[in-house]
Amino acid sequence: MSSNDQMSEFQCTPRRSSPLLVHAICGVMALAGSMGTLAQSDDNQQETEELASLMQRHDGVGRTLEDFFVASMEFSPRLEIAEEQMNIGTARREAANGQLFPQVSASASISDNRQERTGGAPVDYRGERYAVQLRQVLFDWRVFARRGQAYAVENQYEALYYAELAAHLSDVAERYFDVLQAQDALESSRAELEAVNNQLAQIERMHDLQMVQVTDLYQAQAQASAVAAEQVYLSSELELAKEALRSATGLAVGELYTLQDSTELPQIDGSLEEWVSRARANSHQIQARQYAVEAADERVSERRGNYMPQVSLVLQQQRSDLGFDNTPMARTDTGYVGLDVSIPLFAGGSNRAAVREAISQQNIARNELRQMHLDVSEQTRFAFLRLQAAERQIRAAEALLESRELSARARRRGFELGTVTTVDVLESVRDQFVAERDLQQIRYDYIRLLLNLQRDAGTLSPDDLIDISSRLQPGE
Repeated sequence: MSSNDQMSEFQCTPRRSSPLLVHAICGVMALAGSMGTLAQSDDNQQETEELASLMQRHDGVGRTLEDFFVASMEFSPRLEIAEEQMNIGTARREAANGQLFPQVSASASISDNRQERTGGAPVDYRGERYAVQLRQVLFDWRVFARRGQAYAVENQYEALYYAELAAHLSDVAERYFDVLQAQDALESSRAELEAVNNQLAQIERMHDLQMVQVTDLYQAQAQASAVAAEQVYLSSELELAKEALRSATGLAVGELYTLQDSTELPQIDGSLEEWVSRARANSHQIQARQYAVEAADERVSERRGNYMPQVSLVLQQQRSDLGFDNTPMARTDTGYVGLDVSIPLFAGGSNRAAVREAISQQNIARNELRQMHLDVSEQTRFAFLRLQAAERQIRAAEALLESRELSARARRRGFELGTVTTVDVLESVRDQFVAERDLQQIRYDYIRLLLNLQRDAGTLSPDDLIDISSRLQPGE
């Protein structure tokens, strides 16, 4: 199967045919190398009807990851640009194919003529000439090469579209999780402020009983003020994250589905080298560069076609009552069948210059492909190593949070018994909630890194996005 056939099998038009998630995500199916056509089966029809309710459900307010995916497909100008570029490639391919079909033209002329005769009166007469001509290319290497070039360019634009689609969906998911992380951080800060205020109230009572020094009271008040100030910062960060999500999707942010602390995160499979191999085989950026090389090869072939003869079959039928130089004659019907052969002899060096230019463009395309291989391999390696590190950091952060919680409880008990100072208690509370927010951030970073790895490797699939979405629960 040719590369063009593989690409043409996947006939999803996510933005134009329907604003449904199934059409939105179907473009990402190409990222996993799955080029199967979406059949209009009963199951697909039922799924489409279910997903159609998404557009009616959000009413301008997004709540689930699917809501934002669907809305962003209709909202993103970058996707619109990528789609129009893909349409340009399709139009160029159709135009190139059209040059291989018979070219039919018709002409008609009616003229009033005057013929001056020596020694006689001038003669006025009307003449008519009608002709129909069919021209069929039999051999024109330039036309053949342009056709191959058009197919390669179409495939290149299609690969770039799916690369843009994957980047867009992963970007929307990242913005969604940025909002969730900001929400969790703010909730953690509120819980910290409540804990500090409770401790402050206890210290105030003890100060009234002259059981603690005034410096302990001031320390607790300062800690409460610091946490309150941090809440202001975290509130602004939450608003900024919501605005970033809204600007990418056009939806206002409602009560989002959240990632619970008990939710198990998706795991990575395979080794580093396996992921690099997947990226080299499936990356749409690499595929786009490969098609660019094919187009450059065809461009060189087209330029060299200027040295070759062009052969066309010509069929013509003409009716006329005019002869040579518009002289009057009896009406005649003339049929013509012939071969039109054109052999280039000399073009002043322009053909040679055009070939040199095309060869330079070919070398540029090949080096861009090589550079893309290096870039994708590097990005995939970095993403995989960061993801592995995040996986280890999650386990370490969970253990740290557990120990910080135990330490905070122990210090509060010690404070009640008079063996621990106020500063120690406040520090333990601070350490506990910092560890909690660090764990939250690492968990969200893990999901972002996983999406980036799958995107860079070209394996991001609908199942991956649906799996992540299914792990989110309605907010309390």
